[in-house]
Amino acid sequence: GGKEAERGKVGRGRARAGYARSRPSPRSGGGGACEGFGAAAAARRAPRVPSPRLAEAQPPLSLPFPPVATSLPWPGMELFQAKDHYILQQGERALWCHRADGSFQLRPATDLLLAWNPICLGLIEGIIGKVQLHTDLPWWLLLVRQKVVVGKLPGDHEVCKITKITAIPLSEAEPQDLELELCKKHHFGIDKPEKITQSPDDSKFLLKTLTQIKSNVSASNKKKVKESKEKERLERRLLEELSKMFMDSDSFYYCLTYDLTNSVQRQSACEKANLPLWKKVDDRFFWNKHMVQDLINIGNSEVDFWITPVIQGFVQIEELVVNYNEASDEEKSSPETPPQESICVDDIHPCFLVALISRRSRHRAGMRYKRRGVDKNGNVANYVETEQLIHVHSHTLSFVQTRGSVPVFWSQVGYRYNPRPRLDKGEKETISYFRTHFEEQLKIYTKQVIINLVDQAGREKIIGDAFLKQVLLYNNPSLTYVSFDFHEHCRGMKFENVQTLTDAISDIITDMKWCWVDQAGVICKQEGIFRVNCMDCLDRTNVVQAAIARVVMEQQLKKLGVMPPEQPLPVKCNRIYQLMWANNGDAISRQYAGTAALKVKSFHFKSKKFAALLQFALRTKLYTVWQRAMF
Repeated sequence: GGKEAERGKVGRGRARAGYARSRPSPRSGGGGACEGFGAAAAARRAPRVPSPRLAEAQPPLSLPFPPVATSLPWPGMELFQAKDHYILQQGERALWCHRADGSFQLRPATDLLLAWNPICLGLIEGIIGKVQLHTDLPWWLLLVRQKVVVGKLPGDHEVCKITKITAIPLSEAEPQDLELELCKKHHFGIDKPEKITQSPDDSKFLLKTLTQIKSNVSASNKKKVKESKEKERLERRLLEELSKMFMDSDSFYYCLTYDLTNSVQRQSACEKANLPLWKKVDDRFFWNKHMVQDLINIGNSEVDFWITPVIQGFVQIEELVVNYNEASDEEKSSPETPPQESICVDDIHPCFLVALISRRSRHRAGMRYKRRGVDKNGNVANYVETEQLIHVHSHTLSFVQTRGSVPVFWSQVGYRYNPRPRLDKGEKETISYFRTHFEEQLKIYTKQVIINLVDQAGREKIIGDAFLKQVLLYNNPSLTYVSFDFHEHCRGMKFENVQTLTDAISDIITDMKWCWVDQAGVICKQEGIFRVNCMDCLDRTNVVQAAIARVVMEQQLKKLGVMPPEQPLPVKCNRIYQLMWANNGDAISRQYAGTAALKVKSFHFKSKKFAALLQFALRTKLYTVWQRAMF
């Protein structure tokens, strides 16, 4: 009787799962219900019969490429801790990760019964991969602890943002404070795990023992203890920074049924329709590829289920209503404006979905002032591809732009704010690497229109001149160079003067077109892209890209009959649209510079405070160590 009573306990928020025999469940698709506690309720639960409305045929997808046919690793994978392994289980699948060497092994879910004393730690959303933060530190397994759905792309594809992660040490050390959502199957009736606390007697005994040990430690051993403490301190600090990257930056996104790394145009031309999602991704934007390389090396089709491509960048999805009669937010709040009855706009005013997807390259990673220009592989710092999607009824229209550091060898050395830029290699030494960069760009995008926004006078002039010289030496007809001194034309925060640029390149915008697909397939393709850059490829670049994208969007909406030919975008639509691009600029700026963007006066003005600068200075070196460890 005592053994049975002890078996029924879940003690301190963890549930022993070794005695529970798994059986298929109609809700989870196999291996879901458990013949431990809650088995009677599971047996009484009848399978759900879909309602007639849900059983109706769904409308066809608007994109020419079908959604990826895969079993979703949702809702929640179970995480178990055994003596030698961590075990991830979902349905009939299980992934075993060895605690000593970090090796992965695919096994059926029923093998959980063979594990030594498995303990259910809780639920996770997915796997990011393995990472070693320092050569002297152990490997860690990164898991998605919490995510939020930011919206749905055409075809009902849910895009998720990672908001919290869990790092588990791949060693004999016990995982601490995972704060996972508890599995109802193995933690029946428990809302939160209890923290394990020691009794007063145990604490006194341990304190006495530690005192005796300390008194017997020799001088050489004290040095080792000091080094061990410093290592632990470094590890703890790196883990804190890693956690902040995911919690504070709003930078990491994934979708289980849609390829976020590829534009609509590249997806429509893809010949890998039957391959799993991770094999179709654009390698440049597969942010966690290095972390899941051990999984990829398994070479088994069953591993596809566990690999989730993650992008670093930004995603925002909004539905806008084209209503010229609707008052703006300021007018609504004015006491002179009488209240108006709400009108159903679905039938009267056309609406459209707009999505902004920015993808940061995983190559030449690093922070501002630490990563500039081009490397020997032709990769540039702060390279980001931004795609604007417009979806109306069965039509999806896409427009792509890129940004990236000036592709010459240059740097800014020193500890002062905004050090003077300098060239690190001569004109002849740079030619081959410049050529390598643009050959890859032209291979992907066919044509490039360079818009260089650096100052044509002062300290930035040396970089702008070097860029122009390389373009002239390259002498490729597929490359168009446009110079626009942003600070000269928009002096005094007059960003509306960017229209001078958009008017000047209006013919180029029209000739470039955009990608347009519907249910029948591709209607037209975008021929070339704008490659916009300033010194940091942040504030100025984002303002100009937003202006170009707005011109394109208005042309698209007028072409589809959503907007009248001679009317601008409605005030409320314009405000939301501007806010989306401001958020995009903030996200990219935080990833590269550690602070939000500055040039957002017309969107939502933010000032760069001294505290933010100090925080950036403290974090820059540490963040660079993390980037190097990962890539």
